[in-house]
Amino acid sequence: MSILCVIPVRGGSKGVPRKNLRVVAGKPLVVWTIEQALAARADLDILVSTDDPEIAEVAKDAGADVPFLRPSTLARDETPTEPVVRHAIGVRVEQGRRPDAVMLLQATSPVRFAGTLDRAVEQFHATGVDSLVGVVPQTPFLWMMGAEPVAAYEPSRRPRRQDLAPEDYAYRETGSLYLTKTSLYSECGSRLGGRIGLFVMDEREGVDVDTELDLLIAEQHLDWFRCELDGGERAS
Repeated sequence: MSILCVIPVRGGSKGVPRKNLRVVAGKPLVVWTIEQALAARADLDILVSTDDPEIAEVAKDAGADVPFLRPSTLARDETPTEPVVRHAIGVRVEQGRRPDAVMLLQATSPVRFAGTLDRAVEQFHATGVDSLVGVVPQTPFLWMMGAEPVAAYEPSRRPRRQDLAPEDYAYRETGSLYLTKTSLYSECGSRLGGRIGLFVMDEREGVDVDTELDLLIAEQHLDWFRCELDGGERAS
């Protein structure tokens, strides 16, 4: 199975200006995701989609393919991710290289352990799902605000965390990783559809960089797990 790995990286960002080029734990933020994709055992066709020439050069130097600068119509603040991925697929189709599946990696979720991408590919193959979404476990101790607050659990029988079974947890979409049959992008226009599988990641892999504080948290994790992300053994 051929897998196109799309890493969408826009030049403009409002919360943290130029965040995809910010140096985090010794590397530009986007480079962490590129290097993780290159380190995977799976044969990923790694394509960075960007509208920014400086990001394009950094991505090329890191080993990614940057076959185009993304059109400005696909690089607005309000642009959804799916048209960006479909554009990348279209470029590969024009080159006679239509992929069977697309792995979408967000550079703003830079913490992924060694082996995470391969584990996702293995689960995708083994389960035969149409799409896979990266999630992290959340306890059910959640409340919905309203005139009368509503709990996601029974407060009178509140369980201890250590007694929770996997099915008792909620699972939060990280935004870090999606793996989708290419046909879904043309049939549904979405990264998620058909038979959907949950790919459970370590909760420490759920960092999403939107603020300066998020950058500090990401740096802390990337420093701590540097050897793991570089293919070494997990730090204890």
